[in-house]
Amino acid sequence: MARPLRVCYPGAFYHITSRGNEKKKIFKGAVDRKRFLSYLESATLRYDAVIHVYCLMGNHYHLLLETPSGNLSQIMRHINGAYTTYFNTKHRRVGHLLQGRYKAILVERDEYAKALSRYIHQNPLRAGMVEKLEDFQWSSYLDYIGERRSPAWLRKEFVLGYFAHGPGSIQNKYREFVCAAPDAIDDNPLSEVVESTILGSDDFVRHIKEKFVQGRAPHRDLPALNALITKPTIEEIIKAVKSVLGHQPALSRNVSIYLCHKFTGQTLKEIGRVFQIGESAVSQASRRIEQKLKREEKLFIVVEQLQRKLKMSIM
Repeated sequence: MARPLRVCYPGAFYHITSRGNEKKKIFKGAVDRKRFLSYLESATLRYDAVIHVYCLMGNHYHLLLETPSGNLSQIMRHINGAYTTYFNTKHRRVGHLLQGRYKAILVERDEYAKALSRYIHQNPLRAGMVEKLEDFQWSSYLDYIGERRSPAWLRKEFVLGYFAHGPGSIQNKYREFVCAAPDAIDDNPLSEVVESTILGSDDFVRHIKEKFVQGRAPHRDLPALNALITKPTIEEIIKAVKSVLGHQPALSRNVSIYLCHKFTGQTLKEIGRVFQIGESAVSQASRRIEQKLKREEKLFIVVEQLQRKLKMSIM
C-alpha cells in the first residue's frame, strides 16, 4: 500500500481526515463522540496539539490542527489509537476501526485557515444530516458563533481573528461567512491541494518543496513525494552521463540506467523501454553499478558529481 507523504515541522497546520474501515460508522452515539472529544483534549495536554476546528461525522471526522512541537505522528497515534481501543472494547469488536492511514494535508494557514474552517463546519449540511448548522452539535461551529461555552482546549482565536475588524460582533460575522453565501457550500478549498499533500500559494508550495522534498530520492511507496520532486528526465540523465563517460559506452549505459532507476521516478518497464531491455535487466544493471560504486572510489566520485550536476540543472 502506498504511504502518504508527511511533511512535519514545528508550527505546521494540517487538515486531518480519518474514515471508518469499509466506510462504516466510527461513532454510534453521543457517548462515542464525547469520548473522542476527550482524546482531542488529552492530545492538547500531553502532546502540545492545537485544535482549531473539528467536525465529527458518522463514518469520519475532520480536524484543523496545529503542531507547535512538530509531532504530528505522535498526536495522531494518540487520538486514533486511543479511540480505536475504546471503541473496540465498548462495542465488543476486534480489528481495524479506521481505514488505512489518516490523511493529513499541510496547509498555509494565513491563506486557507479561514476557508477551511467554513468547509469543515459545512460538512453536516453538505451530507444532509441537518437543515441548519445550528442543529448539529458535534462540530466546533456552535462554539464559534457563541451558542455554547467552548472547552478550554478549543482554540478559536486564530480563525476568528480574521473577523475582528469592522462593525458587528465577531460571532455574527463568522456565522454570515459560513452560511450567508448561497454558493458557499460548493466552495471547496481542498480542490487546490497539490498532490494530495500541500494546500497553499505557489510560494508556499515552492518553499515546502525546497526545504522538505528536494534532495530526497524517489520512493515507489511514496507517490506524493515522487510527484513533488522535480526530477531529471531519462533523456537528461543519458546526455549528462555521456558527456562524462561517453568514451566508455558500456559503463555509460549502465550508469545511466542506475541514475534513471534512482532519480526519475519512472517504472522499471518505462526505463527498460528506453534502453530496450526487460525490467529484470534494469534492476540487475542498477544493482551492479551500486556494488561497483562501493568498490571503486574514482567511479563513486564521478557519479556523485553527475548527481549534483543533474540536481542543479532542475532547481
